[in-house]
Amino acid sequence: MARISFIGAAGVVTGSKHLVETDSGARVLLDCGMFQGLPELTQRNWTAPPVDPKTLDAVLLSHAHLDHCGYLPALTQQGFTGPVYTTPATIDVATLVLRDSAGLQEDEAQRAARHPDRGLHTTPLYTDADVTAVTKLFRPVAYKEDRTDIAGCRFQLVDAGHILGSAIIQLWFAEGKL
Repeated sequence: MARISFIGAAGVVTGSKHLVETDSGARVLLDCGMFQGLPELTQRNWTAPPVDPKTLDAVLLSHAHLDHCGYLPALTQQGFTGPVYTTPATIDVATLVLRDSAGLQEDEAQRAARHPDRGLHTTPLYTDADVTAVTKLFRPVAYKEDRTDIAGCRFQLVDAGHILGSAIIQLWFAEGKL
């Protein structure tokens, strides 16, 4: 039976990351969001996730809000090289959101460097170059298109009606649907 682990957005709203492991050995991350809000939450972005990004086969991205896509460049920086499957509209919006986030992080790091006594991070979590790297991994998937790109798993993205390009992620395994 497929297993799911809640890495983020458990106990808090932000930082959506859910690991699905199939009986055939596939490891898929559903969303890859940043923690946002209070300093004790945003600090979690600097802690490596409990899964080695190099062992992930793919990311399935539901939509382009930062708490769902904002950690993707950091994941890529840490060695993830697999595909990121999402809708074409989410690719467009996420690219803008991630570039904006990288710029803000670079600004915050420069500000922190001017005030080292505050104990803030003097390097950004990721840069625009990291965003460029992750955009090369984006793979467009149309709504209701059956995909079997992941071993032992079939998936489909269904219009969620949340924001432009948002999708409900449906997964099927030999044992059934998740």
